This record gives sequence, structure tokens and C-alpha cells, in this order.
Amino acid sequence: MSEQPVKGPASYFPSIEKKYSRPVAEWVELVRASPLTRHMELVAWLKTEHGIGHGHANALVKHALTEK
Repeated sequence: MSEQPVKGPASYFPSIEKKYSRPVAEWVELVRASPLTRHMELVAWLKTEHGIGHGHANALVKHALTEK
């Protein structure tokens, strides 16, 4: 039985952790602690305040807002 490839936001997690030297759980905590609530506001915030690329920011926000 072969393993299914990781899909969706989680497929970005290894590269996010490697590139930005923080575990995904910390990024998720930051997103959830932010006073911002709209998806694209949070993406823009991660990009401008933390220097995260658009795809990585989008994946983190999607995960933080959908996984409770």
C-alpha cells in the first residue's frame, strides 16, 4: 500500500519550516492571535510583517482558519 502524497496547505509545511526556521504551529498561533480576521488581510500581514512569500502565507492562513 503506497502512501498518498500530501495535498493542500500541508504540502507547503516542510518548505515553510525550512525557509523561515519556525515550526508551522508557531505560525498558526501568530495568525490566530492576530486581530485581523479576513484571509487576504492575514496573508498580506504575513508577507509584509514577516517576509513570507505569498504561497506560503496563503497556505498558513488557510490552515490556521480551517483547522481548529
